[in-house]
Amino acid sequence: MKFLLPILLCFALSASSQTNYYNVIAYGAKGNDKDLDTKSINAAIEAAASKGGGTVYFPAGNYLTGSIRLKSNITLLLDGAATIIAASKIDSAEYDAIEPSISTSIDLYTDLGHNRFHNSLIWGEDLHNVSILGGTIWGRGLLGGQVKGGNNYANKSIALKNCKNVLLRDIIIRHGGWFGILATGVDHLTIDHITMDTNRDGMDIDCCQWVHISNCTINSPSDDAICLKSSFALGYPRPTKNVTITNCIVSGYFEGSVLDGTYKKDYRKAPTGRIKMGTESNGGFQNIAISNCVFDHCRGLALESVDGALLEDVTISNITMRDVTNSPFFIRLGARMRGPDSLVIGQAQRISISNVNVYNAVDDSSASIISGIPGHDIAKVELSNIHLYYKGGAAKHLDTIHVPEFEKRYPDPNKFGVIPAYGFFIRHVNNILLRDVTVEFLQPDHRPVFILDQVTGATFRNVKAQKTVDASYLILDQVKDLTLDKFDGLKDGFWKDLGHKVF
Repeated sequence: MKFLLPILLCFALSASSQTNYYNVIAYGAKGNDKDLDTKSINAAIEAAASKGGGTVYFPAGNYLTGSIRLKSNITLLLDGAATIIAASKIDSAEYDAIEPSISTSIDLYTDLGHNRFHNSLIWGEDLHNVSILGGTIWGRGLLGGQVKGGNNYANKSIALKNCKNVLLRDIIIRHGGWFGILATGVDHLTIDHITMDTNRDGMDIDCCQWVHISNCTINSPSDDAICLKSSFALGYPRPTKNVTITNCIVSGYFEGSVLDGTYKKDYRKAPTGRIKMGTESNGGFQNIAISNCVFDHCRGLALESVDGALLEDVTISNITMRDVTNSPFFIRLGARMRGPDSLVIGQAQRISISNVNVYNAVDDSSASIISGIPGHDIAKVELSNIHLYYKGGAAKHLDTIHVPEFEKRYPDPNKFGVIPAYGFFIRHVNNILLRDVTVEFLQPDHRPVFILDQVTGATFRNVKAQKTVDASYLILDQVKDLTLDKFDGLKDGFWKDLGHKVF
C-alpha cells in the first residue's frame, strides 16, 4: 500500500491541476483572427473564477476579441504562438463593458485616458492575485484617443485599477493603444520581460506602490516609454512609492521598427520614448530606484513635481544614453497645480544620480535643466560620475537669453525655449553637488558650460568642462556658498555671496 501512495498523490495533483486549467478553445474560441472570441474568452475566465480561480490557457492561434474582463485569482497563460488581437470598436462594441460614471472632480483634474478602464482590451478592477504570462498582445483595433461623438477614450492594451499582487511577464505588446499598460492604484506589481513597440505611452504606473519593473524593452516614438505618475484618477492623491526600474531599454524609433529589427529613425520630430515621473503628480513620488537602463534615440530622464506633492528619495545609477533629443537630465519643481484648490506647492529633494554616460545629446538650443521656482527650491541634489557629450553647435551671444520661470506651464524641457548654457542650467536649487563630472561638445558650442541662478550651496568637485575660447565655464547670478574643488581650468576656492560673477 505504501508504494501506491506516491502514485495516488501524483494522480491527485494532476487531476487538481487539470481542474484549474481552462482552455479557451473548450469554451468556443476559434483563434482564427476572423470570428470574434470575446464571449468564449470571458466564459473561460468566469468558469475559472466560479471555482475560486485558475489558469485560462490560450493555445497557438490569433484571438480576435473585444474587452476581456479579468477576475481575482486568474492567470492568463498564452502559448508562445498565441496572439490576443484587439477588435475594432465597431466589431467589439457589443461586448465592451459599460464604464461607470466618473465624478466631475476626477474628470476636471486628470486626462481622460486615466479615467476610463473598461474600454481596454484586457482590464480588471478591485482584484487580487492576477497574472498575464507569455504570448503577444496586439492592439490592432485600439484607438489613441477620443472618438468624435463617441465614448472611446484613450483605450489601452492592459488596464488595472485598485488591484493587488499582479504579475505581467514574458509578453510582447504590439501597438498598445493610448497606453500599453495602465496600472492605477495597483500594489505589489511586478512587470518583467515585456517587449513593447507601440504608438503612445508604453507603461503608466499611476498611484502604485511596491512595484518592480525589470528586463523590459519599450519603444514609443510619440510618448513616454516608462512613466511614473500620481494623478487624481482615484479621486484623492496617492503617492507612487517603493518602485524599482532596472535592466530596461527605452527608445523612440518608428513604431514597429524595433520588433522587426529595422530601427528606423524619424528625423521630422524629436521622439519621446524616455523614462519619466511627474506629468501627473498630485500624490508625489517617494523611494524610487532606477538602475542599469539604456536610452536610445529618445528624450532624456525627467523628474517632475508640478501638482503640489513630494518628489523625494530618488536614486538613479548606471545609465547610458545615446542620441538623446532633449535634456539628458530634467528635474523640475513647478506650480501647475492641477487639482483641488487646497493644493500647496510641493517639494523635490534628496535626488542622487550617478554613473551615467550620455553621447550625442540635444540640439544647439537646449541643455540639462534643474529648476525650481521662486521661493521653492529643489534641494539636496547629487550628480556623480557623470560624463556628458553634447552635440553642440550653438552660435555666440546666447548667454544673455533670459529663461522665463514658466511656473504653471506643462513640465517639459522644450517648454523653456533656448537655454543660454550648453551643459547645465541650474536655477532655484539649494545644496547641489557635482562630483567627477565631465562635460564636452562634439561641435564647438559658444555658450557657457554652466549657468547658476539663485542657487545656495553649490559644490563642483573634480569637474572637467570643455568650452570655446570666447565662452565661460560658469555664469553665476545670486549664488551663495559656492565651492570649487579641482574644477579643471579654475582655481579652488569658496565664495560666500556672489551677485553676478563669471568664471
